[in-house]
Amino acid sequence: MLQNKRCFTDEKIPCDMKPNNASTHQNSSISIQGATMALRPDVGGVNGTMIPLYANHFLVRFDPNQKIFHYNVDISPRPSKETARLIKNKLVEENSSALLGTLLAFDGRKNLFSPVGFQQGKLEFFVSLPVASPRFVAAGRNDHLDKQKHKIFRVNLRLVSKLSGEDLVKYFNEEKGGIPLPQDYLHALDIILREGSMESSIPVGRSLYSRSMGDARRIGGGAVGLSGFFQRLRPTKQGLALNVDLSITAFHESTGIIAYLQKRCEFLKGLSQMKSRALTEDERREVEKALKNIRVFVCHRQTDQRYDVRGLTEETTENLKFRDRSGKEYMVVDYFKEHYNHDIQFRNLPCLQIGRSKPCYVPMELCMVCEGQKFLGKLSDEQTSKMLNMGCHGPSERKGIIKGVVEGAFAAKGCSYVDQFNLHVSKDMTQLSGRVLLPPKLKLGNRGRIKDITPDRFDRQWNLLDSHVAEASNIKSWALISFGGTTEQHSFIPKFISQLSSRCEQLGILLNNRTVVSPLFERIELLNNGDILERNLKKIQEAASGNLQLLICVMERKHRGYADLKRIAETSVGVVTQCCLYSNLSKLTFQFLANLTLKINAKLGGCNVALYNSLPCQIPRIFSDEEPVMLMGADVNHPHPLDDSSPSVVAVVASMNWPSPNKYISRMRSQTHRKEIIEHLDVMTSELLEEFLKEVGKLPSRIIFFRDGVCETLFGKVLKEELQAMRATCSNYPGYKPSITFIVVQKRHHTRLFHREKNGGSTHYSDQNVPPGTVVDTVITHPREFDFYLCSHWGTKGTSRPTHYHVLWDENKFQSDEMQQLIYNLCYTFARCTKPVSLVPPVYYAHLAAYRGRLYLERSDSMVTNRTTLYRAAPLQTAPLPKLRDSVKRLMFYC
Repeated sequence: MLQNKRCFTDEKIPCDMKPNNASTHQNSSISIQGATMALRPDVGGVNGTMIPLYANHFLVRFDPNQKIFHYNVDISPRPSKETARLIKNKLVEENSSALLGTLLAFDGRKNLFSPVGFQQGKLEFFVSLPVASPRFVAAGRNDHLDKQKHKIFRVNLRLVSKLSGEDLVKYFNEEKGGIPLPQDYLHALDIILREGSMESSIPVGRSLYSRSMGDARRIGGGAVGLSGFFQRLRPTKQGLALNVDLSITAFHESTGIIAYLQKRCEFLKGLSQMKSRALTEDERREVEKALKNIRVFVCHRQTDQRYDVRGLTEETTENLKFRDRSGKEYMVVDYFKEHYNHDIQFRNLPCLQIGRSKPCYVPMELCMVCEGQKFLGKLSDEQTSKMLNMGCHGPSERKGIIKGVVEGAFAAKGCSYVDQFNLHVSKDMTQLSGRVLLPPKLKLGNRGRIKDITPDRFDRQWNLLDSHVAEASNIKSWALISFGGTTEQHSFIPKFISQLSSRCEQLGILLNNRTVVSPLFERIELLNNGDILERNLKKIQEAASGNLQLLICVMERKHRGYADLKRIAETSVGVVTQCCLYSNLSKLTFQFLANLTLKINAKLGGCNVALYNSLPCQIPRIFSDEEPVMLMGADVNHPHPLDDSSPSVVAVVASMNWPSPNKYISRMRSQTHRKEIIEHLDVMTSELLEEFLKEVGKLPSRIIFFRDGVCETLFGKVLKEELQAMRATCSNYPGYKPSITFIVVQKRHHTRLFHREKNGGSTHYSDQNVPPGTVVDTVITHPREFDFYLCSHWGTKGTSRPTHYHVLWDENKFQSDEMQQLIYNLCYTFARCTKPVSLVPPVYYAHLAAYRGRLYLERSDSMVTNRTTLYRAAPLQTAPLPKLRDSVKRLMFYC
């Protein structure tokens, strides 16, 4: 038996993913899809203080000689995934002798795995399942119920391949990366390890949800939160391991459609008391959007059948007609009275359309939302807060829940699937040692002099009580506009202006204590009219002779018009805005004013904090003052899951100063719907290089590119295409070939770190998060490639999630200590707060800029996404983003 393990993102491994047999070792890299993956340059870092840790990875032992027989499954007629699993269970139950008494692992689609091979390469079975007839009951029945019928499914099994762990053993034993990872074998093991829990759980991606982990909690809006667990098999330095973590997600509440709509749509709250209520056209669109693709069952007859809502009828139930199979025409209300003795109550509502090809109408009041459907709608702030509270478990509690999941799934005697495939999952978390890096010395201002500070608190926060910002902006021309608010709230404005000016002065920021025009007070409804809003903002700009630097916008509440406000200000008027709520003005806390001031200074070209020792001083082997370096960050923002038409938005940011980079400008583009590869990276890189040349006086000698949001299966493709785009841009400058380092930054993974005593017991820190600066680059990391986990922030709630950094390409030849210290130190330079953040700032800024680009499209797209399109007649068109005005595009307006 061989012990084995590893860890990464939450993305699914495609069923048809094959190992890349072209992988070859080339110097310090592994060839993948035409690009090369950087290998770890050393045995790992050594800087920092050692800290004993647990990780939620569980060692898996496998027998490399145990064959796994992979069969292709063909079921006819084609069933749903849920029905396919019922078919598989009954097939095993009724054909034990033909299947040699084995248990089979099934992915619910096309792949089935057996620990033994069957005599014939092909097997055929017929499975009968009870189903109800989809037809309505004929007139004249007394019981008005369908008689239970049976449906016959033909199941063909065909042997595809015989898998073993021998190649995985070779993969772990190979030091130079010449042997590819056997993805087919890992995929089979993943399915086998999930199979035992599948029968009592709801699968969503790589997570399984079950009421055994706690009852569903109502979070409002027709949704409930349910606890579950994530699991994924991954190869690591110590071998093969199962990454198991707590998981929380929202599901549709299983209730009647009428009750569901009362909870989901604010305008239908009193629907049950207003049975004659009809829908306006806008309301009808909102209801259709809320119900589309939800699976329902009917309650006027006995049936196990489930239906997907395709849309709503144009006619109301009262006016809707249809013809039955005999050709007889019925009014829907008459049909249900005659055949089911049911009087339709909500006659002025439309019916649900549930037919795939032929129209099939069912009144809303006769439909129930099926249980176990993931909620794909956008959660409100209140719903999000309740979900966060559900998953907010401290480290000690989370560790206990995870251990309980593993013991329940694998440690009990007779864990049949694991036993039959000769596998063993440890019930103990992985023990390892991390390191806690020292914080950097920071540079602040002090009345024109430089002041240094080293964050030495346990949470690594610092304050600006007796300090100035590192570089202050000079704000001569600014204005304030109010949207909504009461007369009493309006009276807060003079005090707010006075205290904001005072706070700016304390931080060394020059803010004119007089606005260019008197504060303007508008109704909040103005935010609903983009044309009038634009005219008003341009008038303020004109009053400042076109030199308005800042517009502070005080809002009564959060409003969807925020998107239009940002778009108009930054792309039409050319002014930086800072929004805040009246609820904060009523208190005017020191912290609120400080946070607001820091954001304003950063947006208008100032710098709040810098590293006291420049990067050339910190890493002299690689950096120098004479050879500037540009740090870049990139992120792609995809539309909401229910939005099947809006473009994705990409943002790329780049540092514009050296040798202490902390000012980043952005470039944003829209691109093909849900495409992850950045399409116009060459154009954006070219623009950023030109801006760098203007600011610094020369092109960067080195580029360090941080890429957010890439799953492992796309590593090779992203590296190949995006690196090529950057290279092509650089080649436009004769003789220019900067050294490039390409790093993927992953936050959406499920690795967690917990305190551990050296002897393996608990510690008095066990219910605290790991300290800022905790880095792990052994045991649970990739067997050969250059990756590590870094927890750079202090987690105040729940359990901290470290950030996973994976170096895909490195022409700058960083050592582990150099790369880890660089990233950790940069986390102290984020402009909006006085503490280290969890993400390296270039990525954080790219995320903010991509979200801003999404706002530019949001209002114009909202009318499109409200329409329900059953069939797409033409290819998607990518709407371009509006262009930024010159007065803001060189600023960190998105911050």
